[in-house]
Amino acid sequence: MAVSLSLENKTAIITGAGKGIGLAIAETFAEAGARVILFDLDEESGEEAAVAIRETGARATFVKTDVSDQGSVKASLATALTTHDRIDILVNNAGIAHIGTAVTTEEEDFDRVLRVNVKGVYNCLHLVLPHLIQKGGGVVLNMSSVASVAGLPDRFAYSTSKGAVHTMTLAVAADHLKDKIRCNCICPARVHTPFVDGYLDKNYPDNRDEMFQKLSEAQPVGRMAQPSEIAKLALYLCSEDADFITGQAYEIDGGYMNLRD
Repeated sequence: MAVSLSLENKTAIITGAGKGIGLAIAETFAEAGARVILFDLDEESGEEAAVAIRETGARATFVKTDVSDQGSVKASLATALTTHDRIDILVNNAGIAHIGTAVTTEEEDFDRVLRVNVKGVYNCLHLVLPHLIQKGGGVVLNMSSVASVAGLPDRFAYSTSKGAVHTMTLAVAADHLKDKIRCNCICPARVHTPFVDGYLDKNYPDNRDEMFQKLSEAQPVGRMAQPSEIAKLALYLCSEDADFITGQAYEIDGGYMNLRD
């Protein structure tokens, strides 16, 4: 029984692929043989990421995209299809974080989080799913969070958005079984990304190392995940080895959901 984890001859769109988890997924998919299309609003990091992937001999294209704007996603998909005859995989990874309760979260911040984290996923689904249907099937992977299944303090808007992503995953999986489209989501606990470093630099400049350790120890294994670890799970779920898996949410959390005190 061979386990291939190959994406040879597959084309994948990864949103928010300029850095962090999205970049790790793009790199991992490219190494597995996929043609990767990086959608990101940050032109500098997105282009640098695509260039770095191409320098390994893999195939990568960057398209500047604002996932919260349906017109931008539509134009980006059209651009992608000028050089690729089909899309096989969509990874909805782009998202933003927010800290606050229902009382402290301002309306504009709530709207901004949902516009990116929820409407951004909808925009990509709305435009890419018809293409997958036309081509006879494909895979959708959404990036949710343990915040979608656990009550986290000071994450009201973020938890709201990731709960929506979780249930959107189930809806897409149910609606498109007949179209041979699988849809799953990943629910990570804390991952060591540039966002975490920026958050610590901004809010804890005088005791950064102490706070980093505290955030790391929130996971029972005693550390944060690395983006590459999330990417490896994404690779499996988007590969043909996972053809029997759809409508699932995978916690990758260092024991957070089941082993914390």
